[in-house]
Amino acid sequence: MSGPRDRRRAGGAGRPIYVEIDVASDMEALWRHTQQPKLHERWDLRFTEIDYLPKTSPEDDQDFLYLTRIGFGLSIRGTGKSRAPDVAADGVRTSVLAFGTGHPLSLIGRGGGYWRYSPLPDGGVRFVTRFDYRTRFGRAGSWLDRLLFRPLFGWATAWSFDALRLWLDRGVPPEESLLRAKLHALSVAVLSLCWAYAGLVPKLLYPAASGELDLLRALGWFPGIEPAINVALGISELLLAGIVALRRSPGLLAAQAIALCALTSGAMATSPALVYAPFNPLVLAMLMLAATFVAIRTRKGLPSAKRCRRRPGSRSDTNIKEERA
Repeated sequence: MSGPRDRRRAGGAGRPIYVEIDVASDMEALWRHTQQPKLHERWDLRFTEIDYLPKTSPEDDQDFLYLTRIGFGLSIRGTGKSRAPDVAADGVRTSVLAFGTGHPLSLIGRGGGYWRYSPLPDGGVRFVTRFDYRTRFGRAGSWLDRLLFRPLFGWATAWSFDALRLWLDRGVPPEESLLRAKLHALSVAVLSLCWAYAGLVPKLLYPAASGELDLLRALGWFPGIEPAINVALGISELLLAGIVALRRSPGLLAAQAIALCALTSGAMATSPALVYAPFNPLVLAMLMLAATFVAIRTRKGLPSAKRCRRRPGSRSDTNIKEERA
């Protein structure tokens, strides 16, 4: 029998992926939305299509085909097999499956795991998955999996579990959750990039050519130290770009909108001719305020991988019961 080190050398990379979440829905609804392929493929980011193959007997294992689109017109096809579910005396259900693909672009070779459905004393179900897989492409594939693919795969699993919870508990379709998440990510990216550009290019790289120093001198608030103030503003805007991208809280989004209005008003008051410029700060401010509005409106009710427990017995960062209250 080979030990853990031997298995890692043979193609296994890191810790198995574990995701756990509590769902207020009843067992049958959760079972239906996870075991029926057309419902399953709606909420699970990992699969675009799932098709069950015909069985000769109801007691046979269920063979299935899956397809995952990875972008740029490319997709990965694979096969899988799920065993007949095991139902314990205490009502816990377990569904075991194996999967794999020989697609030349797939980092995953073969893998397997389980889904477990445990009734909770106060109602609802604890939904758990644990799975692992063997990587391809030798040592390079193992390192790519450890550093990038496995964390991303685990995040996608947890995000999908919370999207399923929102569907069952709140009636939010997964398609709506995904659209809101895309709009939110796009609006936050626009804000972050705009702040980063405003801090880096006109203030830190080309302060004289951009006219930033002239604006500060015309303002007259910082006589003799305008270059230092300009650098401080540039660094502050770069920091704000990073904070907006990472934090995304409504208070922070509102605060950066106020700062944006203050900076734009100061620039326009100091040099009114800017309003006639082809690329003036007023147009940029309007774009950023629109992105702020979208970011705030789409933030509430988004699926979050943080609501899932990633290790047995651990606590999630966001308590589901508190979120429902």
